[in-house]
Amino acid sequence: MTPYDLVVPGLDARTDPRYRMADIRAADPLGADAVLAAVPAMNADADTAALTVALRALVPEPERAAGWSVVDALAAMRDLGLLLGSLKRHGVQPVAAVPEVLPVLELLGRRTDMVPRDTVHHYTAWNPSGPRRRSYTGHRMEAELQEAVRMSFPALVAALDACGRIARLEPYDPGFALALDRTAHHLQILIDAIDLTVAEVTPEWFARTLRPYFEEIDVAGRDYLGPAAAQVPLWLVDLTLWQCDRSDPAYDAFLAESLPYALPSWREFHTRHRGGVSAVSKLSAALSWESGTPPAPLTAAAESLVRVLRILKSFRARHINLARKAYRDELRLYDEGSGGAPVALLRTVLDLTRDNETLVRRAV
Repeated sequence: MTPYDLVVPGLDARTDPRYRMADIRAADPLGADAVLAAVPAMNADADTAALTVALRALVPEPERAAGWSVVDALAAMRDLGLLLGSLKRHGVQPVAAVPEVLPVLELLGRRTDMVPRDTVHHYTAWNPSGPRRRSYTGHRMEAELQEAVRMSFPALVAALDACGRIARLEPYDPGFALALDRTAHHLQILIDAIDLTVAEVTPEWFARTLRPYFEEIDVAGRDYLGPAAAQVPLWLVDLTLWQCDRSDPAYDAFLAESLPYALPSWREFHTRHRGGVSAVSKLSAALSWESGTPPAPLTAAAESLVRVLRILKSFRARHINLARKAYRDELRLYDEGSGGAPVALLRTVLDLTRDNETLVRRAV
């Protein structure tokens, strides 16, 4: 059993098929295994004619796709998406080259309640392992990056479950600090994931070889980003800890653009908690009412909140270092990351995280 197959709190596969990871990975509604196994070779040769033929061959009749379960629809979008990104990497707008794919993409988007193309979830969490892995390049580094991203998902979902509890509690409640400790425990896995990326994926290979496959594509006159790691919504943790009432306009704009790529339940989480009172604000207000030594629950809450913010700060410092290497002037092919944000925004979010940590630490 691998880390991303573990059952995590707050998930019920009986009610949300998007969490049926094993079923989605096993599904092959398009009968695409053999075709997609040849995609790395097509990409190595920049064979757009073969990629176009492959995409056209896999496009199902809309009537057939309309009868699929959500699990099969997610798997189908995953498999079409590999060809969409491959064609765009070689300068071809896939929907223009294969117009019959448009109604299918729109249907699959509606059926799954997601954007009408593949996302990071399709590319990582819902991607098979082993010989059935869907890959642009077939390179070991691509597989390592996919593993690093998808090992983060169960930890992130568990962290969000704890964050939802934090939002419902007041700092005087002992459960407030406990929920923060659980959040810290789960977020530590994100540090492990980015350390794996640093160790196994060189910035040069990512920037020059893999990054071009994450280009946006045009679907019915609207651009949709490729399956970028930035679509892993760590910003939902920020939302409840500090962002909902202590944000920055540039970060807000990025979140507005990123939200459509999130899972439906995560978009609902955002709707439920935006405009709320953050953990930092609740704790700061509670501490401001204390004239002497704060009571034990408040001290414990402050220590736990600082611990979580330090983990977020550590993750973001690593992320900035990685991004700077991949997007330095002599190497980069793009001005922005695959999630549509410039490296400068990463610095802004790191500074905001550090400012909130300092605020809590000084308030005790």
